[in-house]
Amino acid sequence: MKAISVHNSGDKPDDLYRVDAPEPEVPDGHVLIRTRFAGVNRPDILQRRGLYPPPPGASPILGLEVAGVIEKGVPGWPEGMEVCALVNGGGYAERVSVDARHLLPIPKGLSLAEAASLPENVLTVYANLIEHGGLQAGETVLVHGGNSGIGAMTIQMAKAIFNDTLGARVIATARGAAKCAYARGLGADLVIDSEAQDFVEPVKAAGGADVVLDIVGGDFVAKNLACLKMRGRMVQVGFGKSSTVEIDLRRIMARQAVLTGSMLRPRSPDEKARLTEAVRERVWPLIESGLIKPILAKTVPFSQAAEAHRWLDAGDHCGKVVLEL
Repeated sequence: MKAISVHNSGDKPDDLYRVDAPEPEVPDGHVLIRTRFAGVNRPDILQRRGLYPPPPGASPILGLEVAGVIEKGVPGWPEGMEVCALVNGGGYAERVSVDARHLLPIPKGLSLAEAASLPENVLTVYANLIEHGGLQAGETVLVHGGNSGIGAMTIQMAKAIFNDTLGARVIATARGAAKCAYARGLGADLVIDSEAQDFVEPVKAAGGADVVLDIVGGDFVAKNLACLKMRGRMVQVGFGKSSTVEIDLRRIMARQAVLTGSMLRPRSPDEKARLTEAVRERVWPLIESGLIKPILAKTVPFSQAAEAHRWLDAGDHCGKVVLEL
C-alpha cells in the first residue's frame, strides 16, 4: 500500500515522501479501514521533526485521525460502513488498522473530508476542556490560537456543550485582524489580537478566566496564571513556544489554582475507548444538530502531503487541513 514516510532530518515539509509500505496487521477487535481522508495535525509536524515519537506498538507512519470505509469489520461495524476514527498512527496510508472501540460514525450531513477533521480535535478538547479543566456553564474560558483546530473547537464546544443554558463565556487570542475576526465568527465573546497587545490586562479587565486552555507554552504560562480567577484551572495541551518554563509557585498557591495538562496519543486503548464513547454521547449530537461545525479549511492530495505540512508550518491557517487519498 502507499504511505507517507519521512527521510533526512524531517525538519522541512519536503522531507515527506511517498513509499510502499506493508499492509497493517488487523488483530482481534480491530477493523481495517480504507482511508479516504486523513487529518493533518500539529503532532504530525512534531513527529516529522523527531520531537514526538510514536508510543510502543504504534505505527511509525504519521497520522492520528482518518475517515474512510471499513474493509474488514467486526460486529456492529460491518464491511462497507463509512466511519471516522482516532488512530494511534498510520493515518497517512491507504489502509489503517483501528481498535473498533475508537470508531465513530460519520455525523449526519457531513462529508468524509469534514469527518476526518474531527476525531483528534474533538477528543483532545473534550478531554482537556470538559474533563481536566472541569469547565462549567457560566464560567469563562481563555483559549489561545482561536484560529487553530484546537482553538476553533474549544470556542464552539464551550458555547454549545451546555446547550440547556447560556453556555460558557469564551475569551480567545489570535494573531492579526483576520484570525481575530475568524474566532469572533465562531462565537468567541472577546477576541484579543496578541500581535497588537499583551492579553493579560484585557483578560483581567474582563473578569479573568476560570479555565485556560493553552497550546503555546513558553512565556504564555506565567501570563496565563496571571489571568486565572480564584480556584482557576490551567490546562496545557501543547507548547508551540517551549515546554520548559519558570513558574512563580506563589501565584498558584495564592489563587488555589490547578495546573494540569494531558496528551491524547499515549493514553491506553481502554481510556481512549471511554473517551470516544463520551464524545459520541455528548458531542456528536451537537455536531449533527449544527451547533458545532467542522472547520475544514483545505483539502490536499495525498501525493502533496508536504504542501499540507508547509501550510500548517506557516501558521496562517484558520481551521483544519486534510489529505485526500
